Amino acid sequence: MSTTTSRRFFLRKAAIGGGLLLVPGLAGAAGLLNPAAPRLTILHTNDWHSRIEPFPDDGGRNANQGGAVRRLRLIEQIRAAEPNVILLDSGDIFQGTPYFNFFAGELEMKLMTQMGYDAATIGNHDFDGGMENLVTQLKHADFPMLTANYDFKGTPLAGKTMDYQILERGGLKIGIFGLGIELDGLVPDDLFGNTKYQDPIDRGNTVAAMLRREKKCDLIICLSHLGYKYREDKVDDVKLAAASKDIDIILGGHTHTFLNEPTVVNNEQGDPVIVNQVGFGGLRLGRMDITFPGNSKRRCVACNNLRV
Repeated sequence: MSTTTSRRFFLRKAAIGGGLLLVPGLAGAAGLLNPAAPRLTILHTNDWHSRIEPFPDDGGRNANQGGAVRRLRLIEQIRAAEPNVILLDSGDIFQGTPYFNFFAGELEMKLMTQMGYDAATIGNHDFDGGMENLVTQLKHADFPMLTANYDFKGTPLAGKTMDYQILERGGLKIGIFGLGIELDGLVPDDLFGNTKYQDPIDRGNTVAAMLRREKKCDLIICLSHLGYKYREDKVDDVKLAAASKDIDIILGGHTHTFLNEPTVVNNEQGDPVIVNQVGFGGLRLGRMDITFPGNSKRRCVACNNLRV
């Protein structure tokens, strides 16, 4: 894939039907009619909070929904149908059911490895067992934990995470990095120790620029655990998107926001950034299908937050 591809998705007013986001001009898009055009499928989760089994049959609104086995089967079905799939998580993997109390996150990491996750970022609740516990559980993870704005020097997590990862699918280079929320006042001090929080907008722009210019990535994804949107000045995904320059997609977490459709925010250069989040508890699996038809165009084909 040529690295001269434009960043623009050429998004206009979206049409929604059954949870599906259709981009105008799709039916005649060169990438859909040309089977040789690279196509990428992004699957993502956030805040599944140790929800291993489906929600209980208690008459609640989430009764009998979700569950790791159902998610695994859905992921397997999509992989069987699509050639270029990546699977990502935006943090708060731990805490929320007795499975975490008994197994401290080991089961979650083993299940994510079995599902074939490609990368994840750290949520505030992933510190609930302490940094030593997170280091222990990462030994069960066959995928990297990405965080670009936590400096772990002098802590047990030093050298155990990565700022970014580059994946290759169908001739495309996909740059992925993570950003975490400020831990001070949110997580007990003894659980994150000497971890230094760095400004997510500054770090996000720095890492994204490096991925775009030095690493020549065709697509740049931020795994964010900042939260979708706040009324106050606190950094969130929408503010990050507006202040960004090279990020194409922000897959968020923390606020447990169920978006019926992704939010599109123009960045500092007027280019659209897609922001999505899929609630909590493993109730939804986010899906984006992106085609790269060439001719300096990149289109988001469809976005569909699937019920698990």
